[in-house]
Amino acid sequence: MRTRRPGGSAAGGGVERPAAGLRVLALEPYYGGSHRGFIDGWIRHSAHEWDLHTLPARKWKWRMRHSALTFAEAVEERVGAGDSWDVVFCSDMVNLAELLALAPRPVGALPAVVYFHENQLTYPVRFPKERDYQFGLTNVTSALAAREVWFNSAFHRGELLAAIPRFLKAMPDHRPWGVVARIRERSRVMHPATGPIARRRGRRAPGPLRVVWAARWEFDKAPEVLFEAARRLAEGGVDYRLSVLGERFADAPPVFAAARERLGDRIERWGPLERREDYVAALQAADVFVSTAIHEFFGLAAVEAIAAGAYPLVPERLAYPEVLELDEHPERQEHFYDGSADGLAKRLAQLAAALEGTSPSLAEKAACLRPRMASFFWPRAAPQLDAALAAAAGRKAGSELE
Repeated sequence: MRTRRPGGSAAGGGVERPAAGLRVLALEPYYGGSHRGFIDGWIRHSAHEWDLHTLPARKWKWRMRHSALTFAEAVEERVGAGDSWDVVFCSDMVNLAELLALAPRPVGALPAVVYFHENQLTYPVRFPKERDYQFGLTNVTSALAAREVWFNSAFHRGELLAAIPRFLKAMPDHRPWGVVARIRERSRVMHPATGPIARRRGRRAPGPLRVVWAARWEFDKAPEVLFEAARRLAEGGVDYRLSVLGERFADAPPVFAAARERLGDRIERWGPLERREDYVAALQAADVFVSTAIHEFFGLAAVEAIAAGAYPLVPERLAYPEVLELDEHPERQEHFYDGSADGLAKRLAQLAAALEGTSPSLAEKAACLRPRMASFFWPRAAPQLDAALAAAAGRKAGSELE
């Protein structure tokens, strides 16, 4: 699918595109979920002109295999029709080296930026034999072919750069040890964005502690930790209501069905909420947002929940300390737990007790985090992304974008 979009054209939050804005050739072979949310959100708020080519979000392995060829053919047709661009922007699921080699020469010579939502060297697999080294190598060669490599978190960048030497050791010989330094020097962190999301207004509705968990229903989100903590709370006599949201698949781990039956009327919401406004309303109604993830390259659901007014309770790992700026604000340690079911249950029990006391509300305690979350809202993030893309394209952001 191809879409021509002037930047900032969507209602409710764009900016007028200056005449000097970039013409961006954007390629997204997995146009769904966070990938779609990122590129659509940026385009709506961007000062650049975008030519977006997409493929449906299914069969991700095949998308990584064929999207470079598919997009190269589409681009060749557009070049023949007289189209031209200033820069190429794509996600990590495009084999950028193949694309630039196969595309017509004017496109192959363009500066390119690749955005790593995830990578195939450290993305968790249930069994080691499931990992396909070719996809990891595609990530490496794409990074080498790009003028700049953008990561959605410093955690993600560090994890991938640390994984490459381990990956290279699997090669029989001719290991290119220098690629790590080459990728590092062209890399930068550009966080994703969302919203803006309004904080819950008015007084909290009466009732027990309301907990929300929002993640893909897969093993790498460790749902068993959530449900074991929920079981312990129930056995301990703690009253609560639980909303389990997020993308659900046909082969969801069986722990979900078992938990729904066991928890009964303690379940408030169950499953994905198709309408965005319903999802935001569920976050606004929650007292506490919980993550149990063992894999997460950023954590946009946490950002959205905190912005909506929920008190975050997340494991002290992955990108969460970065998102909450724990190093700069050690007092925010209260929002972290040790990642275990026991640790989560104990902290939730404490929060349930605090809810009944006279101390500041959980929403008031979390309010200090909102300015940080606002930095991940599109009105602030898009100009930074625009300027970074202009710099990567060789433009002087000060003269071209002001």
